[in-house]
Amino acid sequence: MNPIAKALIFGGFTLIILGVIWQFGGRFLNLGRLPGDIVIEKENVKFYFPIVTCIVLSIVISLIMYLLRMFR
Repeated sequence: MNPIAKALIFGGFTLIILGVIWQFGGRFLNLGRLPGDIVIEKENVKFYFPIVTCIVLSIVISLIMYLLRMFR
């Protein structure tokens, strides 16, 4: 099988699994509603910028990538 096809299939399965975890685990993980996230509500407009959530996800992904490189 073509390596690109394998990578696309693996990526698709990974996204499906992450989506299921996000759907059912969303009650327990308050990603997107952490203290420090910016929310501005006006009369007809709601602006939301999850800055702290982005920082936390970046740190977690960086640690995972570091561990994967270390054990390689």
